[in-house]
Amino acid sequence: MPQRKPMKNEPCPVARCVDLIGDRWSLLIVRDAFDGMRRFGDFQRSLGVARNILSDRLRKLVEAGVLEMQGASDGTAYQEYVLTAKGESLFPVVVALRQWGEKHLFAEGERHSLLIEKHTGKPVPFMAPTAQQGAVLAPSATEVQKVS
Repeated sequence: MPQRKPMKNEPCPVARCVDLIGDRWSLLIVRDAFDGMRRFGDFQRSLGVARNILSDRLRKLVEAGVLEMQGASDGTAYQEYVLTAKGESLFPVVVALRQWGEKHLFAEGERHSLLIEKHTGKPVPFMAPTAQQGAVLAPSATEVQKVS
């Protein structure tokens, strides 16, 4: 299988984002990190991914500054993968994907997970881009502008 061309020089932020976290495993690693997973074995059990693939994706996420390695919080010799501030800023991306999936990928009444606010126990409100005045923006109300 031919190696895909890296998009690190693409002028499109979406292309660069997809290059880093757009594959199945990287985004699910980030999701699991938000759910509190930190150890290699925990990620592997959750995802069922081959060790070499998991190692590669974790390495790339660390190199990109999305995760960092720290000594284990329980004092053991293990290393743990922890979201950095850059990684935590992916939270709205994960929430938006989750909410889109909840809305479009499950049949009525089908079992699925739901993101709730710990403080209230209520579902997190649906995320949507808003205009400067606070109104929800439709795709037709936006355009991409090239900046240098």
